[in-house]
Amino acid sequence: QVQLVESGGGLVQAGGSLRLSCAASGHTFSSYVMGWFRQAPGKEREFVAVISWSSGRTVYADSVKRRFTVSRDNAKVYLQMNNLKPEDTAVYYCSLRSSSSLVTTKESYDYWGQGTQVTVSS
Repeated sequence: QVQLVESGGGLVQAGGSLRLSCAASGHTFSSYVMGWFRQAPGKEREFVAVISWSSGRTVYADSVKRRFTVSRDNAKVYLQMNNLKPEDTAVYYCSLRSSSSLVTTKESYDYWGQGTQVTVSS
């Protein structure tokens, strides 16, 4: 059974940084991508970033480019978030797609973590 467990969320002031982690277990996919999405209250879940586990290629949402960095190592994927803004406040979800395509639509992902809250105060 595939499990994704996020950690690292919290409360931070605007301009600060946080690093989210996601531990993936229970799968044997040879080709897959790991995505980060977020959902603010009353809004749709939106794409943040995705990384190919094999190649390390990445794609980012325009709203987080040059502020967020996604990386992977030892069965974990990370999201380094710098220069955080109040509009980054959301529950952040880790996801896995059993394909090498760097897609950005939430419907394309097969597995999800439980989410971790990120709150940025102004």
